[in-house]
Amino acid sequence: MDDIIDGVTQAIHLIVTMDPEVMEIAQRSLTVSSQATLIAALIAIPLGAAIYYFTFRGKRAVIGTIQTLYALPTVLVGLLVYLLVSNSGPLGGLRFLYTTNAMVFAQVLLVIPIIAGLSIAGLSSLDKEMKYTIQSLNANTFQAIITLCREAKFAILSGVMLAFGRAIAEVGAVMMVGGNIRHFTRTLTTAISLNTSMGEFSTSIALGIILLSIALIVNFAMNIIQNWHSGGKKDV
Repeated sequence: MDDIIDGVTQAIHLIVTMDPEVMEIAQRSLTVSSQATLIAALIAIPLGAAIYYFTFRGKRAVIGTIQTLYALPTVLVGLLVYLLVSNSGPLGGLRFLYTTNAMVFAQVLLVIPIIAGLSIAGLSSLDKEMKYTIQSLNANTFQAIITLCREAKFAILSGVMLAFGRAIAEVGAVMMVGGNIRHFTRTLTTAISLNTSMGEFSTSIALGIILLSIALIVNFAMNIIQNWHSGGKKDV
């Protein structure tokens, strides 16, 4: 018990004094996960909107597959990215292996299904007549999809924030393709894993507190958005 108390005390000291290495790791985690979430959103939101908007054979199977990929094993993503960006892989010429670019790539693949699936769910929750009303106003496909996405913006934004939380908490794929290199590819999760194995509990606890704080902020922001959206609906 004393070790835990000492560890927490030292962890608070590291945070309050803004220990350079701790802050560097936190900043890198935020940067990598923010970039990955933004790239994934730019791909997944249009993809999800297109799947919702168009009618085609096998649509339910596609949606079911996307939802299944919510639980995509992170080590499998790490293995796939490793094989793609390794020196002998098809993308080996990019020299991404053991860089933050590879980490971003892995996180993008990990969260695209989440954003796409939740975008589809958000759009599906809209009034079914809205889609046909927009089409009856002679809006082209692009205009119709943009209008529908605006109507479901709160649900889509919640999906993006959930994806960010998933990305920043990732450890398996990030460690495989990033290598957990100090001052270069070390993130909150990989640093916690390494420091715990080395008995550096104070640093692990400090990083854990920062990671938990980020998760709480994201969750709090999601609740605000959802409550705002619900309140707006009640007012209508």
